[in-house]
Amino acid sequence: MIFRQLFEPISSTYTYLLGCEETGQAVLIDPVISAMERDLAELAGLGLKLAFTLDTHIHADHITAALELKRKTGCRIASPAIDKLACTDVGIEEGTPFEVGNLQLVPLHTPGHTDGHFAYLIGDRLFSGDALLIDGCGRTDFQNGSADDLFHSVRGKLFSLPDDTLVYPGHDYHGRRVSTIAQEKRRNPRLGEAVRLEQFRSIMAELDLPYPKFIDHAVPGNRQCVVCPSDLSESYRQYCEQVEHSPQG
Repeated sequence: MIFRQLFEPISSTYTYLLGCEETGQAVLIDPVISAMERDLAELAGLGLKLAFTLDTHIHADHITAALELKRKTGCRIASPAIDKLACTDVGIEEGTPFEVGNLQLVPLHTPGHTDGHFAYLIGDRLFSGDALLIDGCGRTDFQNGSADDLFHSVRGKLFSLPDDTLVYPGHDYHGRRVSTIAQEKRRNPRLGEAVRLEQFRSIMAELDLPYPKFIDHAVPGNRQCVVCPSDLSESYRQYCEQVEHSPQG
């Protein structure tokens, strides 16, 4: 498998490129509109054809590049079926493998950050989105988030994976790139094995994170499958290409 981890520094988002060496087909997990040209150049440099974009959830801190990439490359859009997005070509459901060339990803429904959140497993690599971050997790105070659901998603589902499973998060705000299930079990201050559900509820309730700066535009924009919301004022139009720091966890 061809693999690249790509970082968008304004929203601190990781995009993941997975390519099938046998067929030349590729998928981009969580592509960001402001980094689309970078991603296209990476694909071209590797000699890969983009077959799919694949989002983990409806994002609140950036606009997905899925629709614009479809327009430019003819790729198909895959996203969680539970979100019922009009632009989706392939609805992702747990129990149904997602194939790109000879690559097979296992979708894992991991609600909590949002109710429709999915993580994706391929071999020993877990793309955890915003459910499980390195030494943290995604926030649960918007988009039908639930601390209880997130606790059970991570502790009951993700932590049941082998300890040596590599964890590739959707964001990191401290320059870290990868963790393991064993590491997160041992030292994650929010969701480690020593933390009880009641403690986790309190931790999440007391985070006191700022309201995401772009959420009122990103969420409807991503739901409508557009690059920019049609009602976006000129003063906010820059946010479609450049999003200010807006931590999701």
